[in-house]
Amino acid sequence: MKVIDPVCKMTIEDTDAVATSSYKGATYHFCSKPCKEDFDKDPEAFVDVKAAMPKMEEMIAATAKAIGEMAKDPICGMVIPKERSIKRDVGGRSYYFCSENCVRTFEAPEAELKSMKRRVTIALTGVLALAIFRAAVFLGLAAGATILTWVPIPFLPWFTWGVWLFIITTPIMIFGGKGFFIGAWHAIKSRVANMDLLIALGTSTAYIYSAFVVFFPKVLPVEEKNVYFEVSAIIIAFVLLGKYMEEIIKKRSSAAIRKLLDLRPQTARVIRDAAEVEIPAESVMVNEIVVVRPGEKIPTDGVVIEGHSSVDEKMLTGESVPVEKKTGDQVIGGTLNKVGAFKFKATRVGADTTLSQIIKMVEEAQASSSQIQRLADKVASYFVPAVIGVAFLSAAVWIIIGDPTFALLSFVAVLIIACPCALGIATPAALMVGVGKGAELGILIRGAEYLERAEKLKVMVFDKTGTLTKGEPEVTEIVPIADVTVEELLMLAAIAEKGSEHPLAEAIIKRASMMGLSIPDAEAFEAVPGHGVKVKAIGKEIVIGNRRLMQNIGIDIKDKETTISALEERGNTVMIVAAGGDLKGFIAVADTLKENAAEVVKGLKDAMVEVVMLTGDNERTAKAIGAKVGIERIISNVLPGDKAKVVKGLQSEGKVVAMVGDGINDSPALAQADIGIAIGSGSDVAKETGGIILVRDDLRDVIKGIKLSRATMRKIKQNLFWAFIYNSVGIPIAAFGLLNPIIAAAAMALSSLSVVTNSALLKGVKI
Repeated sequence: MKVIDPVCKMTIEDTDAVATSSYKGATYHFCSKPCKEDFDKDPEAFVDVKAAMPKMEEMIAATAKAIGEMAKDPICGMVIPKERSIKRDVGGRSYYFCSENCVRTFEAPEAELKSMKRRVTIALTGVLALAIFRAAVFLGLAAGATILTWVPIPFLPWFTWGVWLFIITTPIMIFGGKGFFIGAWHAIKSRVANMDLLIALGTSTAYIYSAFVVFFPKVLPVEEKNVYFEVSAIIIAFVLLGKYMEEIIKKRSSAAIRKLLDLRPQTARVIRDAAEVEIPAESVMVNEIVVVRPGEKIPTDGVVIEGHSSVDEKMLTGESVPVEKKTGDQVIGGTLNKVGAFKFKATRVGADTTLSQIIKMVEEAQASSSQIQRLADKVASYFVPAVIGVAFLSAAVWIIIGDPTFALLSFVAVLIIACPCALGIATPAALMVGVGKGAELGILIRGAEYLERAEKLKVMVFDKTGTLTKGEPEVTEIVPIADVTVEELLMLAAIAEKGSEHPLAEAIIKRASMMGLSIPDAEAFEAVPGHGVKVKAIGKEIVIGNRRLMQNIGIDIKDKETTISALEERGNTVMIVAAGGDLKGFIAVADTLKENAAEVVKGLKDAMVEVVMLTGDNERTAKAIGAKVGIERIISNVLPGDKAKVVKGLQSEGKVVAMVGDGINDSPALAQADIGIAIGSGSDVAKETGGIILVRDDLRDVIKGIKLSRATMRKIKQNLFWAFIYNSVGIPIAAFGLLNPIIAAAAMALSSLSVVTNSALLKGVKI
């Protein structure tokens, strides 16, 4: 069932709602957490209390059905009802357009750009001819001669001043304005008011009026010198030139996505029937063996099974140094093999590859909208019909006053100056550049809502293992008790941890292997989440874990607390080993901090963001790690399943919270956070729940991602501000007849151009 978010008024399916709230017996659905938070603070600001009855949900659904679902044209930004739009399905996604012009631009941007260039050339050539013609007349008059002495006009009684203007202007209207008139016709058929309708209505009014003055002087007894053919021609020329320049800037700004698309290789060599054959890359099947030679692009995702090489992954990770690949390593489709030849088994193909997922993610992010843009979209959906009404009202007032010339000029000027192009592209233009720049840097932003939240970010929560640290702990100390030897203690620990996949277990197994110990298998294995491991082996129960686990099985460690504390204060995680009901000793394991961890924490603090570390380690160890990187607020002893609760608790303090984690183990916490940042997830993009995904395993990208988000959001706000101001100031001036339609056309073109240019400046932002 369709419902309306009471805060942003966005229509959504009730099953897609992020959150719900109950108020006065009614249930309200929200498209985002910030909307719910705003509602919970002051419900009466968004709800008519008298109407807030149990049937409110049905009323909202009925209203949504009545007005229809709205969609945004991805080209011009116009908000239109879905049922009256032009729909196209591309790559498994549906797109909605207000006109055939926008459809052509979307489906064949290069061809449409060439076509637009031709139309611009025709329009500008015509405008230049008009300028030369008018200049020639004035020069002739200034020389004391009349135009009749040097052109055969006396012998052609129809070829008057107005006829010449008609002859020069008509090709501009037909060829230059063709796209606007076709778009306007489709808009009328679909009962949608778009920018094409405004331009077509304004220019055709001036053109038809002038034609009647010239060819039917008895119908409109106006002097021929008061025709406005030039207004129509110059408006079309200016608007086309502005759109053409706008598309060129857009093309340059979206280069990152086109580069990603260009990475897709066309062919692949696979082993079929014991022979190497070349096939289209999209025909590769999962588990097929693919052969890659030096200098070739890797056709799909997979795992190396034979050979070794170095692979350039710069376009996906931003890392310029080639990555060495050997048997067992993952390779990503679209990356470039440098020197060696190898074979790999395909694991992901088609739309499931990392590259396809990244392209899809970036496209969806560029098509998303923030809460502030949804407000602008709502205004724009009512804007065009209102503008047409203002234009007719203005014309009517001037006719009543008795000045039909001003009536025409104000009517055309209002229609042209009010085109909501700048308003419609304010967010898409900035998102296109910002998200594209992020993709170049290996920073994937899922949508505009995360940009909006990043601007208000107050708390950054870091998971410890694998995020602040490398996630590759090493055994630093082995402390046996009584007559137990180091080898015996390590053997007991290794037997217990042999069946575990925890990073700490890997450290113990690695040390046992280095010491040449042969580790037997356990008879029974039980993992105790957040506490440790229990196994049965060599005729006894072996337990390894933390204090809580020892307390639960009844082993007293109070007299050893000094030893344990000393190890923890040096930044170690202490694993307590017991066997047969007796304490056997301690194994200290430490994880190495990532190189830039302290630098990142300092950078966040400089940006006035509070930093919190979240870990399952005990308090002493956690504080020791925190002290090394400069984090004061430590939340320790947190079980894996409780991380999301901790994040929720921080949000309850009224702060916007970001969570940085490995993207898989921390999925619930990443989903709970206002901004989930998944780090080091280059080959698992499709699995991530983060709002921002950092393809490289580089903590510095956390700050880059936040800075880029804030910079993009600033551009969006700047664009919306100037678009609103432009229309707010321009329409009254035009309505009072104080704005020449030609100047209005130039201003309208410049407004859209300024929004796109301002957005393009994001390419140069240093983050």
